[in-house]
Amino acid sequence: MIRIGVDFGGTKIEAAALDAGGRFQARVRVATPPDYPARLDATAQVVAEAERQAGAKVARIGVGGPGSPSPVTGLMRNSNSTVLNDRPFPADLERTLGRPVRYANDANCLALSEATDGAAAGAGVVFAVIVGTGCGGGIAVDGRLLEGRNRIAGEWGHTPLPWPRGPELPGVACWCGRVNCLELWLSGTGFAREAGRPAEAAVAAGDLDALDTYIDRLARGLAVIADVLDPDVVVLGGGMSNIARLYERLPEAIAPHVFSDVFATPVVKAMHGDSSGVRGAAWLWRLDELE
Repeated sequence: MIRIGVDFGGTKIEAAALDAGGRFQARVRVATPPDYPARLDATAQVVAEAERQAGAKVARIGVGGPGSPSPVTGLMRNSNSTVLNDRPFPADLERTLGRPVRYANDANCLALSEATDGAAAGAGVVFAVIVGTGCGGGIAVDGRLLEGRNRIAGEWGHTPLPWPRGPELPGVACWCGRVNCLELWLSGTGFAREAGRPAEAAVAAGDLDALDTYIDRLARGLAVIADVLDPDVVVLGGGMSNIARLYERLPEAIAPHVFSDVFATPVVKAMHGDSSGVRGAAWLWRLDELE
């Protein structure tokens, strides 16, 4: 039994075929075209090629990407790939692919992938964080996504930085129209804006001050999640998750901000790395739904 997942990103569109045990049978990537119709066509092309390589035709497709469709209108909202906003993207994908599509936010796909057979396998409540070009969160409970009534559960990146101080005030305007969103401070883009260079360059230069400032902000953001959700594990994905110092410093940095006498929640790196998005998209359909 083969599943097909699509990771629809701002720079690349990837389709992958996974067998029932989660092993890759095919992986196909193309650069993301700039315009909307071409993105739909590119998705159809990578899906067809993944199916050809895997030698299987799949009845349903899982897609992970930015933002989410409104449960009222079906139109996309909250996507930092703004070309998707206000369009019926999942419905257009179904029309283009000629079969049912299940769409989820890319951070939700990270959560589902890592909760299924990754760094959070077996955990009851998983909070997964993407800190890359943007910043987002996803929640899995007992191996299933928690999307919420309004389908915005985990939209952590567009909540404000907690307990702002000093240069964080009066705040920075976000593309979404709000001020001081976590995405502005915790994304790789935000780090580069503040530090004057990408994170990789800061690590290479041994710029511990910039890294520790970033860790402090990330800790404040995760402390609020601990107070509200109290997850069993926090999983980090995206480019910033490759910084080893995060895992050394975060637990002790989070603890003072949590409304508790103890903070024992592990903060771990995504086991499947940048494969988690496409893997989680494939897991959006259960095997019994594909029969």
